[in-house]
Amino acid sequence: MSEANGEGAATGGSRYRYLVLATLILVYTLNFLDRQILGILAKPIKDEFGLTDGQFGLMGGLAFALLYTTLAIPIAWLADRFSRVWIMTAALTVWSGFTALCGFAGGFGQLFLARMGVGIGEAGGVAPAYSLIADYFPKRQRARALAAYAFGIPLGSGLGTLVGGLLAATYGWRTAFIVVGCLGVVLAPIFRAIVKDPARGGADRVEGAPPAPPAPAMPL
Repeated sequence: MSEANGEGAATGGSRYRYLVLATLILVYTLNFLDRQILGILAKPIKDEFGLTDGQFGLMGGLAFALLYTTLAIPIAWLADRFSRVWIMTAALTVWSGFTALCGFAGGFGQLFLARMGVGIGEAGGVAPAYSLIADYFPKRQRARALAAYAFGIPLGSGLGTLVGGLLAATYGWRTAFIVVGCLGVVLAPIFRAIVKDPARGGADRVEGAPPAPPAPAMPL
């Protein structure tokens, strides 16, 4: 089926779908940037708070990874039933807000709780994006779109080292957390304005088939 016969109508046209993909990559880049920045700023944080390696490991393991892995599945379940764009917008706001709060932490306990918040938010950042890409891109383009989306991982990791290191060296580790977190908070409403929730299965719909019902905006 040609784009004019249904694919373009279902997904907003090729130019728009690539704008959506670029926006999703940007969000995924911030996802990994916020995830990596703690390790990059490990030394100044440990020096200021007098943390042991064990305490620091808890922030990256128990505080973040455990919540991230356990919440990813129920959030993916929600993404199958409700608006994926709203879920991603909320997730981006939550993890970015808690990243910024890391810069205000007064000790291990507060930093631990802030990293828990980052893990909760980031658990909702990936599964809805995969679902959106599947509905914006037809089968013949989907693998390339997913490969491009995955490019957010090295981008975020590299920028985390560069941006986090430069900000920390110039202004201190607290400023690095605040600036990086605020970037995501500012991006969240822009993401919501740009990305629309497409009909589920829209890129695969047979011409003449009835459209899928729209997803509820938020879980009820």
